[in-house]
Amino acid sequence: MLADSHCHLNYKGLVEDQQAVLARARARGVTAMLNIATREREWDEVLATAEAEPDVWATVGIHPHEADQHPHVDTAKLVERAAHPRVVGIGESGLDYHYDHSDRARQQDSFRAHIAACRETQLPLIVHTRDAEEDTLAILGEEMGKGAYPGVIHCFTASRAFADRALELGFFISISGIVTFKNARDIQDTARDVPADRLLVETDAPFLAPVPHRGKPGEPAFVADTLAFLATLRGDDPTALAARTAENFHCLFAKTMAGKKG
Repeated sequence: MLADSHCHLNYKGLVEDQQAVLARARARGVTAMLNIATREREWDEVLATAEAEPDVWATVGIHPHEADQHPHVDTAKLVERAAHPRVVGIGESGLDYHYDHSDRARQQDSFRAHIAACRETQLPLIVHTRDAEEDTLAILGEEMGKGAYPGVIHCFTASRAFADRALELGFFISISGIVTFKNARDIQDTARDVPADRLLVETDAPFLAPVPHRGKPGEPAFVADTLAFLATLRGDDPTALAARTAENFHCLFAKTMAGKKG
């Protein structure tokens, strides 16, 4: 039992051979994959994959890089599309001040619109943050004050202080293949201490392939390698940690369990 909480199955590097990518993931024990949208034009394609594959679910959202190009994607539009039974989360959204591909104020407005949609639907927010810790935490906290909403910090690369505050706000922390990199000591230190009931794993495929796959396109099968590294890092049994993180995935993305008993 493994859940890849964040991948892009419709991106170049995976979409050309998507069925083989899915088969390799399943062969390594991956039983759930969340296919993440980053632009409005991707929504139908991402959703079509989720409709066709029983172990794949979808999100709707606008990446902060794309915020300038999507001023029309407001809370109402997100809520409307999130009503689909295979859409289980909203995002990825957030702030990225590393590249500044979109105006920072526009990123912030888009981020708040996504949070409002999460608050209305109670679907989890998938948070992207890079070089924007202070503003990200300020917005998450301010918006939480307007009413609770669930969420996850995707591909965690921030500081320990950021992780602590995100956990205080009720967020899950998702660890990517970056944790396996030799120079990722700070991330490793944080990942070691994330409470077991708030921990997720992801690939962000086709990006960030973990050791021993560096230099290759990432794919959901590689979440098994990240999980194995993480289990060793934390001193956990790999099978138990895989089951725990999969359970966490279905707990956070509760819509994945719709219609299932038990």
